[in-house]
Amino acid sequence: MSAFTQLLRNNRNYRYTWAGQVVSEVGDHFNNIAVLSLAMTHRNPGVVVTLVFLSRAVSMLGAGPIAGVLLDRLNRKHVMMASDALRAVIALGFILCIHRNDEWLMYGLSAMLMFASPFFTSGRSSVLPSIATPEELHTANTMTQTTSWACLTIGALLAARGVQAGYELAFTYNSLSFVISLLCISRLRRPGGFRAEGRKKQEKTGFAQYREGLGYMRATPLVAAVAMISIGWASGGGTAQILFSLFGEQVFHAGAAGIGTIWGFAGIGLLIGAAIAYRLGKRLSFKGYKRTIPIVYLIHGGAYVLFSQMPTIAWACVFIAISRAAVAISSVLNFSQLLHHVEDRYRGRVFATLESLTWSMMMISMMCGGLATMKYTAPTIGAWSGVISSTTALFWWWADWRGKLREPPEQAVEPGADREIKAEPPVAS
Repeated sequence: MSAFTQLLRNNRNYRYTWAGQVVSEVGDHFNNIAVLSLAMTHRNPGVVVTLVFLSRAVSMLGAGPIAGVLLDRLNRKHVMMASDALRAVIALGFILCIHRNDEWLMYGLSAMLMFASPFFTSGRSSVLPSIATPEELHTANTMTQTTSWACLTIGALLAARGVQAGYELAFTYNSLSFVISLLCISRLRRPGGFRAEGRKKQEKTGFAQYREGLGYMRATPLVAAVAMISIGWASGGGTAQILFSLFGEQVFHAGAAGIGTIWGFAGIGLLIGAAIAYRLGKRLSFKGYKRTIPIVYLIHGGAYVLFSQMPTIAWACVFIAISRAAVAISSVLNFSQLLHHVEDRYRGRVFATLESLTWSMMMISMMCGGLATMKYTAPTIGAWSGVISSTTALFWWWADWRGKLREPPEQAVEPGADREIKAEPPVAS
């Protein structure tokens, strides 16, 4: 029995979390492909796609601090359920965009949907050490991220076909997926509930709590370094998100199917990278981990440059898969380190802040990429995006050379990290 199968079989809480993740994230990509395909029907599609992503990035920037504080103050399970309920309603609203040629409606709904997301995604990261034992944590992290990328692959490929059957179907499924996710999360059980361990009586304002979380991140070199390389990746990654649509539609002239195919092969690369990272993570020392990160970032940037210069969509898909495999290795290894080392009372703020920082830089990158589409071709913009994104490796090398990347003490996983619960006694939820 593989470690992943064993985890699903023996850990009831993780099994429910994983099941909800599968359904909701496949639905997310139905939404993504449908929205991007609708955007390409507008005049100046490059600008419309850019503004869709920008609306998402701006809302993520505003949501991150709020989500982080609430996740460290309230019951994380309840926050995640509220996020699912809100997203189910918003997802249905996109049906209005089909027959109304209103770009601002699309931007507004995209912003609202993304605003609600970090309350769930950062919450899921925050509770992972509470529902997995220390021995399971690397496997659980790898499986969670692998599942996201598998859903990217499956969702993108299915959505490329599903959108052709009707936009209403795509948006309705996306809404239903959040309802199913909510029901799965409602089944989580843990003695003591899902409030942060070690939290103090909340006498500070939300803003003061958020500043406290930022202070913790600055004072913990590993967390600060992971934040910086996330920003470095996003400096080129934001433009890359826009380019997927432009390459599918305008460079390779393959329409919605082309967009879905490129996203699908990006997902395949992520799955390959996750498999490599899972094996590496079990063997690498902290020193080996630090040496691996800059190497994979250089591979990522170089492969993205090659993707942007390929004459056919087939070769472009090969190199985007390589690029995303390198991104996956870094992501899995970084998150495993954070899950083991970040104190539970700060987890909500740390993971939400990382999302906000990444999306903030992506917002800037998208703005630059969108403006660049008015003057430069997609291959030219793609080449520069790959070069800029890989420069994060230089920061990591410099920090490691200066001895700044010290390993923080490992945090104990809470007693509530449970395995199979055969009978459910009355416990907090």
